[in-house]
Amino acid sequence: MYARSTTIQAQPSSIDAGIAHLRDEVMPALQDMPGCVGVSLLVDRQSGRCIATSAWDSEEAMRASAEHVTPIRDRAAEMFGGTANVDEWEIAALHRDHRTTDGAGVLATWVKVPTDQVDQGIDYYKSSVLPQLEGLDGFSSASLLVDRASGRAVSSTTFDSLDAMDQNRDQIAALKATSMPEAGAEELDECAFELALAHLRVPELV
Repeated sequence: MYARSTTIQAQPSSIDAGIAHLRDEVMPALQDMPGCVGVSLLVDRQSGRCIATSAWDSEEAMRASAEHVTPIRDRAAEMFGGTANVDEWEIAALHRDHRTTDGAGVLATWVKVPTDQVDQGIDYYKSSVLPQLEGLDGFSSASLLVDRASGRAVSSTTFDSLDAMDQNRDQIAALKATSMPEAGAEELDECAFELALAHLRVPELV
């Protein structure tokens, strides 16, 4: 499974219009494309940072969609009042305890590992990090996306509510303090988001 993420630095005043456009126009267009298995949207209203992600059942399907997606992405960025930066990922792990409901929050952490240690990092995430995340109050799901060529990865943990996410921040910080050195990972960034759209139909990958 693969994913393409589009990060938009939106104008805060345009976020609601952007969400509606993604839900009503972009998502149906993408879901009609061969191999697309859903769309999600993360929003940080305070900073204006928004990340739309489409998931694909193969790398070939993702690549084949690129030409068709470009004008759709450009129009979405326009609706959000920002410009788009694109990343492509392998979906290395996904575990879903239960489906999300309205008001869910997502804590995303970007990391980097040496390119020759990507597989070890994935195994460590599945065997050590994921079980600890699953034990957190309000846990809904978690995923790990990787770019093998650069060694970059992003771990996203979804909670039932923004409050549940905030209440677990200290525990996640402690988990990172121990897991990052053991995995040979360097943290690049972290951001908390509102899960504005949750329509990914990615199967369990653990």
